[in-house]
Amino acid sequence: MANIFSLILVLATLVTGIIWALDKFIWAPKRQLKIEAAAVNAGGQVDAKTLQTVAPQPSWVESASSMFPVIALIMVFRSFIYEPFQIPSGSMMPTLLVGDFILVEKFSYGLKDPVFRHQLVETGEPERGDIVVFKFPPQPNIDYIKRVVGLPGDTVRYSAHKQLCVAVKGSAECQPVPLTDMTDSEFSQGMTRLVQFDEKLGEHEHKILVHPLKRDRTLAYQPRPGVNEWVVPEGHYFVMGDNRDNSADSRYWGFVPEANLVGKAVGIWISFEFERGADSALPSWIPTGVRFNRIGGIN
Repeated sequence: MANIFSLILVLATLVTGIIWALDKFIWAPKRQLKIEAAAVNAGGQVDAKTLQTVAPQPSWVESASSMFPVIALIMVFRSFIYEPFQIPSGSMMPTLLVGDFILVEKFSYGLKDPVFRHQLVETGEPERGDIVVFKFPPQPNIDYIKRVVGLPGDTVRYSAHKQLCVAVKGSAECQPVPLTDMTDSEFSQGMTRLVQFDEKLGEHEHKILVHPLKRDRTLAYQPRPGVNEWVVPEGHYFVMGDNRDNSADSRYWGFVPEANLVGKAVGIWISFEFERGADSALPSWIPTGVRFNRIGGIN
C-alpha cells in the first residue's frame, strides 16, 4: 500500500509539474501576447480586468499549477525526510503500542528514490539497538518495524532460557545482552501477566516483555530449522521485536537486506486508544481516546 501511494504521489507531482512548466514558459506568454494585442486594438479604452477575459487561464491549468508546489513539498518530505507510520501490532510492546503513530526518519540509512528504492546518497547505517522500519523480505509490499540486534558479521544466539547473546564481528566471544530490573508489567497475554526487563543493546536502553510460561517456539528459519544461532551476512541485519514471545522476526524468517531498510523510528507524534467494551456500538477503527503521555521520542 505504501509503495502504491508513493507511486501515485510521484506521478501526481510529475503531471502537475509538467502542467505548471508548460503554463509558465509556453501557455502564459501566449496568453499575454493575446492580451497585449487586444489592448492595442482597444486603444486603451478597456480596463485590465476585461482584457484578462480575452485569454483566460483554463481552470484545470490553474488548479494543477497551484497544486504542484504543495504536492511536490509533500512528496519530498515524505520520500526523503520523514514519513508517518501506524503501529498495527503488539510485537514492539512495551516500547510501541497498537495505535501509536510514529515518525520515521527516511534519511538515516541513505536517500532512496521513492518508487524503485535505488539508493541515491549514502548517509549512514543502522546501529545496534535502533528501531527500524523495513520492507518485509518475504513480502516487500508490507512494512515491518523491529529493533536491530545483529549487525553484518555478528553472531546472534537466543537460548531456550530467552537470553540474547551477541558475538560482535571479529570476536569469538558471545556477550550476553544485559537484562536488569525484572518486574511484572501492565500487559497480559490471556490470563498470564508478562514479565518486563530492562535491556541494553549498544547505546540503547529499552524495555522488553517475556511470557514467563511460554516456551520458545520451534525456530522456522530456513535453511537451518531448529537452530538458535545465526551469523549475520554482510549487507544484512538481524532484527527482533521487544515483545520477545509475540514477534515474528529474524528468528523465524531470516535477515533484513540493507536495500529493504526504509528508515529509523524517532518519535511518536500521536497515540490513539482503541480499547472498548464488548457492548460498544462503535466500529473498531474509531479511537476511544488519545494517549497524550506517549507523545514524544522513543528508545
